Amino acid sequence: MKLLNAGVFFILVPTLTPALDPLSTSVLMGSAAVAWQLLSSQSWLKCSLLECCNMKDTLNFSVIKMDLDRKVFGQHLAIEIVLRALSANMRSKRPRKPLVMSFHGWTGTGKSFVSSIIAENLYRLNIPRRKFVHHFSTVLHFPHLSHIHLYKEQLQNWIRGNVSACPRSLFIFAEMDQMPHGLIDSIMPFLGYHEEIDGVYYGKAIFIFLNNAGGDKITEIALDYWRSLKRREDIPVKKLQSLLSEEIFRNRNSGFFHSQLIQKNLIDYFIPFLPLEYKHVRQCVREELRVQGHPEDEDLIAEIALAMTDYPSEERLYSSKGCKTVASRVTLSI
Repeated sequence: MKLLNAGVFFILVPTLTPALDPLSTSVLMGSAAVAWQLLSSQSWLKCSLLECCNMKDTLNFSVIKMDLDRKVFGQHLAIEIVLRALSANMRSKRPRKPLVMSFHGWTGTGKSFVSSIIAENLYRLNIPRRKFVHHFSTVLHFPHLSHIHLYKEQLQNWIRGNVSACPRSLFIFAEMDQMPHGLIDSIMPFLGYHEEIDGVYYGKAIFIFLNNAGGDKITEIALDYWRSLKRREDIPVKKLQSLLSEEIFRNRNSGFFHSQLIQKNLIDYFIPFLPLEYKHVRQCVREELRVQGHPEDEDLIAEIALAMTDYPSEERLYSSKGCKTVASRVTLSI
């Protein structure tokens, strides 16, 4: 009906303009063009000014790759898998199932950062991003074990309603290692191979789980490689993914403990975030100095990076906090 009304308006404009002076005619025609853009569901102007979902069915992979390479340090494996996963999902006009990725690693290794870069590239404008990117914090949203049945119902309703409004919705679940056991299984129906469920198509949705669980196993493998004089770049990703799947399924401190999402192979990618070495923390400090508007200070960069590289206690090869506290350390040191 809106489009019909706009079309009628355009038909009537030429009959009205002879009675108007040239300036008024230009204003009227311009207003008509704007009205047409705002009423059209495919309008670039509408999606530039208002909230719009259907304009981001493709990603500029050169841009997102540049963002990841420039802003995320020491995570070649994660970047490679994320780009491959997004490419496969976006290439299909109607994916058979939602894209489901689980990020694993120590705190401060870049899991949340990578998920935010994905969100920024899916929705360039802040307003659509706030509406179509959904963040869940276990501590904030699911704090009481006694309310788990209520949480399950609320979670299902939230996902169903938002995917109905925008098929290309992004759901990010943080602190999965603190998620009550069984809660995440409530979204299992939405993650499978279904054409539609009750008239809703979920294949374009993206789900990302952020986990500290599995981080110790990843660090153990990386440390073994280093002690064997092998490069971390040579760690086989398939081996890590398989180990992660088994580790978090058996880990009682994981939200995926005995989860049906793993049993039924509904998680497409288990993505390892490696522990950060001294050189990676240096990169974080250098970038933080740039962000805060300070000149590079090599002595300060080395001092902060060296203080943060604390694991294992003998070799002091990795930062147990990743780059988590870099910003505050830079602020206190300037």
